[in-house]
Amino acid sequence: MTRWGGTEAAGPERNARAAVDDARWFRVLLHVGFFLLLGSSLTRFLMRHTSEGTAVWVVTLAVVLAVLYVAEPALATDRARRYLWLGTCSAAWITIVFLAPSFAWCSIALFYLGLRSLRPGVAACYIGLLTVVSVTAQLRLAGRFEYDIVLAPPAVAAICVAVFVRLNQQTERQRELIADLVRTRSELAATERREGTLAERQRLSIEIHDSLAQGLSSQQMLLQAADRTWRSDPERAHGHVRAAGAIAERNLAEARRFVHDLAPADLAGGGGLEEALRTLARRESTTGLTVRCHIEGVPACRPPERTQSALLRIAQGALANVREHADARTAVLTLTYLDDQVVLDIADDGRGFDPAAVDAAGGVRGHGLPAIRTRAAQLGGTLSVESAPGEGTVLSATVPLAAS
Repeated sequence: MTRWGGTEAAGPERNARAAVDDARWFRVLLHVGFFLLLGSSLTRFLMRHTSEGTAVWVVTLAVVLAVLYVAEPALATDRARRYLWLGTCSAAWITIVFLAPSFAWCSIALFYLGLRSLRPGVAACYIGLLTVVSVTAQLRLAGRFEYDIVLAPPAVAAICVAVFVRLNQQTERQRELIADLVRTRSELAATERREGTLAERQRLSIEIHDSLAQGLSSQQMLLQAADRTWRSDPERAHGHVRAAGAIAERNLAEARRFVHDLAPADLAGGGGLEEALRTLARRESTTGLTVRCHIEGVPACRPPERTQSALLRIAQGALANVREHADARTAVLTLTYLDDQVVLDIADDGRGFDPAAVDAAGGVRGHGLPAIRTRAAQLGGTLSVESAPGEGTVLSATVPLAAS
C-alpha cells in the first residue's frame, strides 16, 4: 500500500512522471519497429527486384514515407493537419505496397497512428482499409488464393488493435487514478490543516484559561475586595492591591512566554516540576485557603518538558477550580513518581460535587475540568475525579514518564 511522504513511496507526481516515461518508451519502440520494418522491406526489395523499373519509385516512396513519419511533430500540429498528414502517409504506403507487397508489414505502425488520431469508428474503417490493401497486394504477388495470406493480415491487425486499445485503456485508467490520488491528497491536506487549526485553537484556549484567565480572575476578586475595604481597612485594601499587582506581573511574564511558546514561567527557574509545584502552593495559599505540596518517590528519569508543563498547568487549573468553586480551607498537591508513571493528585476539603451529574450535564462546571482532562489525554494519560457533595474532591492525573 502506498504511503505518503519521504522516500518510502511514490506520490502522484512520481506516478504521473512514470506514466509519461512509459508512454515515451512505447513510442520510441514503435518508431524503432517502424523503421526496422521499413528498412528490412526496402533491403529485401533491393536484393531481389533491382532490375525492375519500379525500383526508383519504391526507393523514392520509402524515403518519402520515412520523412513523413519523422516529420509528424512538425506537420501534424492540429487536427486538420494531422488528418492531412495521416492521409498522405497512408497514400504513400498504399502506393508502395502495390509496387512492393513486402512493405505491408509497415501497416502495424499505421494502425497505431490511426487509433491515436481518429475517432474509434473511423479508426476501425481505416484499419480495415489497410488490412484489405495488405491482403490484396499479397494475393496479387502470390498469383493465387492462399488461406494464410487472407487470414494472417487480419489476425495481425486484430492483435495490434487489441494491444493498442488495451494500452490506451490502461493509460486512461492510470490517468484517472493519478487525478483521484492528487485530489484525495489535496483533500487530505486540507483536512489536516483544518484539524491542525482546530487543535491549535483548542491548545490556545486551554493555555489562556490555565494562565491568563485565572490570573485575571484572581486580580478581579482582589480588586473587588480592595474596593470593599478601601475606607474601613486601608491597610488590608492596599495588601489586596499589592497582591493583584503581583499577579499582574506574573501574568505579564506568562503572556510573554506564551507568545514565544515557552514553558510556564514557574518552570523557567530551573528547579524543575517539584520546585514549580511548591512555588504554586505558596502563591495560592491565602488567609482562607492553605495549599500544601508533597513530593513522593524519585523519578527514574527527568520527565520531558512537555510533561512538566502540562502537569503544572493541570495543578494551576485544579487550584483555580478549588478557589472559585470548592469553598475549601485546605488543598494538597501530591506528586508521586512510580516506575514508569508520574501521578499528580489535587485534593481539597471543599463542598464537593457529583461527578456523574457533571458529566451528564456536559461539564457545566466550566472550561477547567475538560481542559485538565484534555491535557492528560494529550500526554497519553488519564484523569480520574473522586468527589461527593460535602466530602471534598480528589483529582488524579496519571501520565507516562515517557510522554513527549
